[in-house]
Amino acid sequence: MNNPNNPCLFCDTKKSGFSHENELAYISYDTYPVSKYHCLIIPKRHVVDCFELTDNEIIACYELIKKVKKEIINKDDTIKGFNLGTNIGKVSGQSIFHCHYHLIPRRKGDVKNPQGGVRSVIPAKQHYKRKI
Repeated sequence: MNNPNNPCLFCDTKKSGFSHENELAYISYDTYPVSKYHCLIIPKRHVVDCFELTDNEIIACYELIKKVKKEIINKDDTIKGFNLGTNIGKVSGQSIFHCHYHLIPRRKGDVKNPQGGVRSVIPAKQHYKRKI
């Protein structure tokens, strides 16, 4: 089995592929997508997680997030929402130790009950009753 961290898969845009880029970051469609058009926004500089990014790198990533979101919606009008997130550390599920953000398009009915969204990373905490 190939190790995506040695050498780092995301440091080589030719291997990871890209659809758009700016000076500090690029977009690649996920090779194991959660849903159609699931993509990754990746800073070009090798840093392990988003807490190591400079302000300019954060802005560059966010500019690409907004650009690809608009592009994805134009391709598929069934998309009604998105999950945006990053895994930080092995215990959170990070498997490639080069910072990257997941932008996951969501469609009505893609799961039985979407309540809790990203809280589903701990399944027992996803669904909750709001205390008024």
